[in-house]
Amino acid sequence: MTFPQIKPQKGSEIVMTHIKQQIQAGAYLPGAKLPTVDQLAVNFEVGRSTIREAMSALKAMGWVDIRHGGGTFVSLTLPSEEGDNSGSGSFFYQTESFQEVLEVRKFIEAGCASLAAERRTEEDLRLLEMTIQEMEAAIGDESLSEQADIRFHLTIARASHNSLFVSMMESLTDRLQESMKESRRLWFFAERASVELLIQEHKDIYEAIKLQHVKLAEDRVMQHILKVDRVVQKLDAGSR
Repeated sequence: MTFPQIKPQKGSEIVMTHIKQQIQAGAYLPGAKLPTVDQLAVNFEVGRSTIREAMSALKAMGWVDIRHGGGTFVSLTLPSEEGDNSGSGSFFYQTESFQEVLEVRKFIEAGCASLAAERRTEEDLRLLEMTIQEMEAAIGDESLSEQADIRFHLTIARASHNSLFVSMMESLTDRLQESMKESRRLWFFAERASVELLIQEHKDIYEAIKLQHVKLAEDRVMQHILKVDRVVQKLDAGSR
């Protein structure tokens, strides 16, 4: 995505507003990397200091995460329109149970996959393919791999074209990040599996959505999460 060439009237304020609007419009999903300072300076025809001021403001508002030496990324949990993050997103912090988070994920994501298989567009498929490619490129970097994994599941929610599913998944992103990290650890432990096998499961989900096989997409997502669910239940039983 390339931002249009515009001449800001109020320097960093115009840049900040435009980038925020791009994020709100879905041009960049939570966790996506933004263009570099140099690229944005060229696109907006301003100095790099103006871009940095805009990014600092966006970071303070909770819209982006600046990683020194790593670039700028859209925040995984975005502010609400009122600038308050204490609403629906905090709902998912009412439990400390990883088991309960998995149970919620299982049904929300199965529903998202079902609708995505029915309603997906060519653009949705392109974005899903992109996240799988990012997962493959991130092999060996657990942090980047986890971020790509999260984007894959968020992209399925967006492909459902159901705004409530999207809102629920976006509200769940912080817990999803925690859940995804623990899920991957348990999945590898229980299955003695490789990253390549995990990526193949995502490819299988993508393929079902691409073929518009509603039941298969739902089943593959459900089985993907149930693997970890079974491990958690076994560990819980063993600790009693």
